[in-house]
Amino acid sequence: MGKRYIDCSARELAAYHKKELLQSIADSEGRVLAAETIGTVTPMLVNITNAEFVTSLGADIIMLNIFDVDHPVINGLPEVAPEDTIHEVKRLTGRMVAINLEPAAVRNDGEKSVWSLTEGRRATVENAKKAADMGVDMIVLTGNPGVGVDNRAITKALADLNEAVGDRVILTAGKMHASGILSEAGEKILTKEDAETFIEAGADVLLLPAPGTVPGFTMEHAAELIKTAHEKGVLAMTTIGTSQEGADEETIRQIALMCKMAGADIHHI
Repeated sequence: MGKRYIDCSARELAAYHKKELLQSIADSEGRVLAAETIGTVTPMLVNITNAEFVTSLGADIIMLNIFDVDHPVINGLPEVAPEDTIHEVKRLTGRMVAINLEPAAVRNDGEKSVWSLTEGRRATVENAKKAADMGVDMIVLTGNPGVGVDNRAITKALADLNEAVGDRVILTAGKMHASGILSEAGEKILTKEDAETFIEAGADVLLLPAPGTVPGFTMEHAAELIKTAHEKGVLAMTTIGTSQEGADEETIRQIALMCKMAGADIHHI
């Protein structure tokens, strides 16, 4: 019998494989916090990674967004070989590390933003294998703002990645917001059918917006989706993907309690 994730030391966590990590998160009964950070920006503490900063504030899982497996950049990290980037983040934080990969095409329409997709951030089998070799514990299949990721693309990527690295890496799937697909906005960001399809395709964790973070996403709807996940033996992660991190404490507290009441295993901010 393993320990709860929230009771594990860094050394114990480092020894856990996929199955044990999932069990330890489930055993923590909705008290695991995931914090998403972007390594390409200047860290809040300038020469200390944002991954370390959020760990000091209580993050249990580090989620790296805008992480390119071909050109890994984590500002504030001591200089290491590119392939050792994830191992170094894990060494410094003692936490499991997740990265976002996006099932979309790289668009060359001339408009570049921080969210613009690069080849090394696409949800391909090759990138997933690279990530697994680098020591990534979890791959999150989702879409950044405006990238244009639909649920059908997530399902296809999930099935491919499950076959390639499903025995090594936790696969998480879902959307935090519409990601530029307006026909999949509000409550339609994730329907019960979508949830069942993702789970069938190999999702270990179902990702959904936290209640109150996107229009029309109620606690009741979240609870129904989470119940579906739990009945099928997978975990659920509620996410803040639309800037509520900057809200007042009372708002964050309300969202946290709604996530807890809905049954979330992991709370993402």
